[in-house]
Amino acid sequence: MPAYDFVTVDVFTTERFRGNPLAVFTDARGLGDATMQAIAAEFGYSEITFVLPPEDAQNDARVRIFTPTTEIPFAGHPNVGTAYVLGRLPSLFGKPVGKTLRFEELAGLVTIDLRHEGDAVTGATIRAPQALSVGETKPDTDLIARCASLTASDIVTTTHAPSFASVGLPFAVAELSGLEALAAASPNIAVFHEAVGRHRQAGADFSLFLYVRSVEDPWKIRARMFAPLDNIMEDPATGSASAALAAFLVQLTPGEDATQTIVIEQGVEMGRRSLITLDVVKKDGKVEDVRISGECVDVIKGAIEA
Repeated sequence: MPAYDFVTVDVFTTERFRGNPLAVFTDARGLGDATMQAIAAEFGYSEITFVLPPEDAQNDARVRIFTPTTEIPFAGHPNVGTAYVLGRLPSLFGKPVGKTLRFEELAGLVTIDLRHEGDAVTGATIRAPQALSVGETKPDTDLIARCASLTASDIVTTTHAPSFASVGLPFAVAELSGLEALAAASPNIAVFHEAVGRHRQAGADFSLFLYVRSVEDPWKIRARMFAPLDNIMEDPATGSASAALAAFLVQLTPGEDATQTIVIEQGVEMGRRSLITLDVVKKDGKVEDVRISGECVDVIKGAIEA
């Protein structure tokens, strides 16, 4: 029975046992879809990745991303963590590893720049694979509040009503009135079932990203993400949701052109504080580039027989 090596890392942190854990299978050749899904369920992480040779030799790898229940087209922390792991290998499927990696994913081609401290790889910066899209239909405020066991008065609609936003994976996003409301939020699974029945998004179940903007600096944000229908009661760091929110907020700012750095802190309420840095460029009234950056640390090395 062949053995498949894996590495686990904590992503969007410089401290072990903080950030968002990720398992990376660096050579998944020979693993079938059902086995990949079973392994993802066994780990129970929000996502794990399986690395395969690219279909186009100009790219570095094909990366498949699985939650405990399904394969998804794109996510932030799996790309950052996978790039960190692969970036320290001397070669990948016979090709030398450079400072930039290109991953083939269901959402499209993801380009990744490795982050270094001296000669050591410390993390990665990824570019969102798709342009910002905002859903034409919006979840009503009461539904969002009930999903999070809150009241409608906890939802702030000054900048935007609760909305669906995506740069590769869709999320419902909503602003809350303050850190007290954010801390009180708790997913109500029954209401999430109601929400997905009313607002099923392509490629994903109903996932909710709640946030609070700092009074002193509105580009410093604290957030939480709930996806209980995907067996993720809460995610410590969600790069894809952070990128979608960052793009959405910059799109809503006045002016045709803007370059904005946004820092999103997540996972605090779980004891797994994460820091996600977003760089967003808007030109001629349209967001054209979103980059997601973070650091990583090693945790576990092992192998699974399959």
